[in-house]
Amino acid sequence: MLDLLLVNGFAYIDERYQKVNIGISGERISYIGKLTPEAKRVIDVHHNRILPGFIDPHVHFALYCGTVTSRDDFVSGSRSAIYGGVTTIVDFLDPSRNAKELVETYNKRLAEAKGCNVDYHFHACIKEPNGDLEEYVLKMKDLGINTVKLFTTYSETHRRTYDEDIKKLLKLSRKYKFLVCAHIEKDDMIMHDKVLTYKNLPDARSSAAETIEAMKLCEMAVKTKGKLYMVHCSSGHTLESIVTTYGKYIGKNIFIESCPQYFIFNKEVLKKDNGYLYTFAPPLRSEVERRKMCKYFDYLSSIGTDHCSFNKADKESHPLLEGHPLGVGGIETSFLAMYEMFGEKVIAKMCQNTAKIQRFKYKNGIKLKNYADLVIMSSDPQVVNKPHGDADYSIYEGMHLSNKIVSTIARGKFVLKDDKFYPHAGKLLKCEMRRL
Repeated sequence: MLDLLLVNGFAYIDERYQKVNIGISGERISYIGKLTPEAKRVIDVHHNRILPGFIDPHVHFALYCGTVTSRDDFVSGSRSAIYGGVTTIVDFLDPSRNAKELVETYNKRLAEAKGCNVDYHFHACIKEPNGDLEEYVLKMKDLGINTVKLFTTYSETHRRTYDEDIKKLLKLSRKYKFLVCAHIEKDDMIMHDKVLTYKNLPDARSSAAETIEAMKLCEMAVKTKGKLYMVHCSSGHTLESIVTTYGKYIGKNIFIESCPQYFIFNKEVLKKDNGYLYTFAPPLRSEVERRKMCKYFDYLSSIGTDHCSFNKADKESHPLLEGHPLGVGGIETSFLAMYEMFGEKVIAKMCQNTAKIQRFKYKNGIKLKNYADLVIMSSDPQVVNKPHGDADYSIYEGMHLSNKIVSTIARGKFVLKDDKFYPHAGKLLKCEMRRL
């Protein structure tokens, strides 16, 4: 007997909606079909759409940013995620220089993740390496991690990794089949003038700085045959340049992630009276660049949110760029906002593609034996309100959406049903160590 049977729904399977019933036994999907097998609990979803649970590969919960810690921790951030249909998140370890420090940051972050309401995983994060890089990679894989993030900038805070070590990591990524994830901005093009305010952000962190560095690292990836994953691509100029020059490598050994904010807003919002609420790095770009991001959407591998939420007062009290907390929330609205613009094309970029890239077994869509991570979405219009996390605002507030997430199921359990949240014990995920 099934534990749960969802009937009268249109499930997104094999890139189309199909009218099927979905049965769940324990944590897994155990039936997909037209019949109505016996179940302990039957839920009529009233012809709503059933989607796979979304995976956010880029969040920052409880991140200290030099002046303030981001407001959403693993408990509140994952609660907000559930309202957005996100059933799996990937956060980051603190930057480490060697294998010993890597283990220390892993244990620290693991303790901080207690209480997470969704399944979770971590990217390793490296800075100014001073140990053996191969040892670092092997220790990372021992921990069940298959991605390491580096920064090509932030030399002023000693977080940068320099070109020679990047080349070594790319070569190792070919040997050991892992991904080098890179925050890509040209370090010496970042402006640090102490008089700059948040309104200067697009000039202080220019799109040219992103494009130049991205093209350099793509060339490194091609020459080394390493695996490169570029996070939060912000500029359509950058994306267009990569597609034009390295298009045949995209999805093979070059992967590109972007975030909803770069498709929805442009830098003009920084000129508003509350423009300080729209600050993050890399920053918003011109309308021309935003349109190009939309034009080349199909070339993106994944959508993450870079969720790093703050309160209004956190932003307002730091008007200068130095010390200004860069980051915004978005995990709760990410899917619906992107679905509004791109329809079904966004689903794979927020589920199947990410599951494959991150090597999450049983997380790649609605399939038999997969974890029963499911989202029930209605066609009810809504206006976005304040998020359900701990931050007191969202840049998406007031946005009109054509759909609504009415229920979220994580590992076979309702964690959101009819707007009511049910706490859930998320689990730590380990990567499946197979060839990418």
